Amino acid sequence: MFNDVYRGKKVLVTGHTGFKGSWLALWLRELGAEVVGYALAPPSVPSNFEACRLKEKIVSIEGDVRDLDHLLEVFRKYEPEYVFHLAAQALVRPSYQDPKRTFDTNIGGTVNVMEAVRLTPKVRVVVNVTSDKCYENREWLWGYRENDPLGGHDPYSASKGGAEIVFSAYQRSFFRKGSAGREIGAASARAGNVVGGGDWGTDRLIPDCIRALSAAAVIDIRNPLAIRPWQHVLEPLSGYLLLGARLGEDPEAFSGAWNFGPAGDDQLNVKEVVDRVVKLWGKGSWRDVSVPGALHEARTLALCCDKALAQLRWQSTLSIEETLAMLVSWYRDYYENRQGPDMYDKCCAQIEKYVAFAKERRMRLSL
Repeated sequence: MFNDVYRGKKVLVTGHTGFKGSWLALWLRELGAEVVGYALAPPSVPSNFEACRLKEKIVSIEGDVRDLDHLLEVFRKYEPEYVFHLAAQALVRPSYQDPKRTFDTNIGGTVNVMEAVRLTPKVRVVVNVTSDKCYENREWLWGYRENDPLGGHDPYSASKGGAEIVFSAYQRSFFRKGSAGREIGAASARAGNVVGGGDWGTDRLIPDCIRALSAAAVIDIRNPLAIRPWQHVLEPLSGYLLLGARLGEDPEAFSGAWNFGPAGDDQLNVKEVVDRVVKLWGKGSWRDVSVPGALHEARTLALCCDKALAQLRWQSTLSIEETLAMLVSWYRDYYENRQGPDMYDKCCAQIEKYVAFAKERRMRLSL
């Protein structure tokens, strides 16, 4: 899918121990890249990073993006050509409990990564991964475009809007032709609600479902009518990798902000998603534990991905049914092998399946 762009290249991934970061590091390794990961210890037990035994397969460095000196030391030692910045405090509810850590990690950490990029001559491409929550959410029914206002009601959303502003300043001031720095392919990638095997994050719908189902317990649901743009983790990752490849070829044309979200018909509410997961699992039940006056969480949020379709020829590939079937299959394999499963091969098989789907469906797009 990426014309062998990453083969033999040094690629640094921040946040590689997290859910999305571990899948990205694994995929890059399968594409022939020399992957260097920089992150805190895995954010959950279990984790996809541990389940895939990634520590044995890539260069894995434990570090905090808030530590600029350590980050610069790693950049100087490994001299990456491509950088994917995913490290973040990635949850809404914890951002209410510790807003300072959220702002320090998501805004300050982005400053530090961009500084490391600026000061490392061999970096050719940087992809800054934020979130659909970077937009000032007005509960519109239509999708947000890349030039819509940034903002956020809660600390997490505001921190992602702030990270976007920081990135844009670095991109315009230091990473383009004629700037105070040098030309680098620099883009910001915004994705919607991501699901898939290997996610055990706290206060996330699918992990909450899987924890309950695997223990034969009732699933507690906080916000059953909230609508989210659900997509398999491989969907936005394919967009990030495609974007990185294009940035290396033509930094001027592809730098800037990009949305990667699912088709409009995959914007189901929480209740509908849980019902489908329970059906695929084979048994289970859920209950509404909503509390009046609970912390604010967006009810409706969607992305417009016309730019990615028109300029990158990227579009969402999997239906919601295929997405949920893949993630349930992953977790079933994990829980059925209690002797210490190595899920690396399962992830690779799902990547191969996804790539086959994507090639077929994008071929139709070009006709």
